Amino acid sequence: MRKIAFVLFFLTVIGLRAQTYEVGVFAGGANTISDVGRTNFILPSGIAFGGIFKWNKSKRYAWRGSVTYGKFTADDNKSNISSRRQRGYVVDNAVLEASAGLEFNFVAYNLHKLGPAFTPYLYTGLTYFRYDFEYFNGGVLQEISQKDGSFAIPMTVGFKYRINQFLIFGAEIGARYTFTDNLDASNPVGSNFKDFRFGNVFSDDWYVFSGVTLTYTFGRKPCMDCFE
Repeated sequence: MRKIAFVLFFLTVIGLRAQTYEVGVFAGGANTISDVGRTNFILPSGIAFGGIFKWNKSKRYAWRGSVTYGKFTADDNKSNISSRRQRGYVVDNAVLEASAGLEFNFVAYNLHKLGPAFTPYLYTGLTYFRYDFEYFNGGVLQEISQKDGSFAIPMTVGFKYRINQFLIFGAEIGARYTFTDNLDASNPVGSNFKDFRFGNVFSDDWYVFSGVTLTYTFGRKPCMDCFE
């Protein structure tokens, strides 16, 4: 009985020290930085949306996971590079990613203190995404019913503001450095596609999600020293 009582007491203490969680949505736009289209770092050409989950472990950092879908168009005709405008390639693609990592707050961010709370933050971790496998043949985009997958490193900067006890508004810009060079159909993988490659085959593509977040907080209030 004493052992059972001790275990119950231990679990109760752990429960009282439980951290605060957040769940919410992301909405915004997506663009790519590659060998086709514009070279602007932030200039959405399609929509992006998804879901976010956070586990606030302290005032300074939170573990974060997300699933996001985004579409983008890379259009040579809108580029400020004359050689691209003359080429005139247009690529439509979409990515579906799952990401997990660490969010770091610049300012101590206490969700359980009365009054507003604001902080800029950085996020990084590891991302896996799926995208459409495409290539150009004779200047014509070839779309086939095939998906490809790759990893990426997310580099996100943003800010968040607590609206009230339960709702948090945020805005962020997140660039993903990918380990593929074919988001723009410029470097298809495979010996059968050697003749269809162009551009800088030694530079991988990027894609960017920029938008706003709205999350709902829940969970027990932790003990006073947990957020120190």
